[in-house]
Amino acid sequence: MQYDTIRYEVADNAAIVTLNRPDVMNALNTQMRAEITDAVKRGASEARVVVLTGEGRAFCSGQDLGDGGNAASLDLERTLRDEYVPMLMAIADCPVPTIAAVNGAAAGAGANLALCADVVIATESAVFTQAFARIGLIPDAGGTWLLPRQVGLAKAMGAALFAEKVTAEKAERWGMIWEALPDAEFDAGWRARAAQLAHGPTATYARIKEAMHVSSGNTLEEQLAVEARLQGQCGQTRDFREGVLAFLEKRPARYEGR
Repeated sequence: MQYDTIRYEVADNAAIVTLNRPDVMNALNTQMRAEITDAVKRGASEARVVVLTGEGRAFCSGQDLGDGGNAASLDLERTLRDEYVPMLMAIADCPVPTIAAVNGAAAGAGANLALCADVVIATESAVFTQAFARIGLIPDAGGTWLLPRQVGLAKAMGAALFAEKVTAEKAERWGMIWEALPDAEFDAGWRARAAQLAHGPTATYARIKEAMHVSSGNTLEEQLAVEARLQGQCGQTRDFREGVLAFLEKRPARYEGR
């Protein structure tokens, strides 16, 4: 697929997907959603970590209400079902770790696009806004599923009803994101995190993701069985053997991702 609304590059085992419509604060239109979906899947096969970030002063301002003409005529159910679901599930089901490097404002579906990633790293000047109620909508793009699990029902409800900006620092305190970095340290910071994951035990990361994703629907006993099964698989990997050997030899591990 040719990319016109995003940039895609692979460097040092990291696939970097940059939303590239800065003139509209990287608002999501039909083409961008298709390109993100394709790029995330491509990154999973060509790299060991996938990073989503934005060009310009925003990460993503959400749905492009000008896409397709009159906003009032949008078929929102179809758009969510046919365009958002494949994009979000490509991120959620990605077999390698995903990072959202939030370089600025993340609003509406743009906020929830970021929160769908495994790890969210934001610059301190970034804000997250569940802006939907301002135009008579409910949080979508996974917001009603993600937020209660990340910050609890009380804060999720307040964020949705009041549609107020949540600063990156507050988002970190709430547990919505992994970390907020000073603006001057942001670029180097997320790149260092991406490099760490890109050179880690990739097969293990996939199993960490699987275990975490099923845990909320399991009893303790069921989850213990999941852990036993997945840990048994990890124990058969070359990276496990390398990790043990490196520990015994008191040296950094050299993981191959298998």
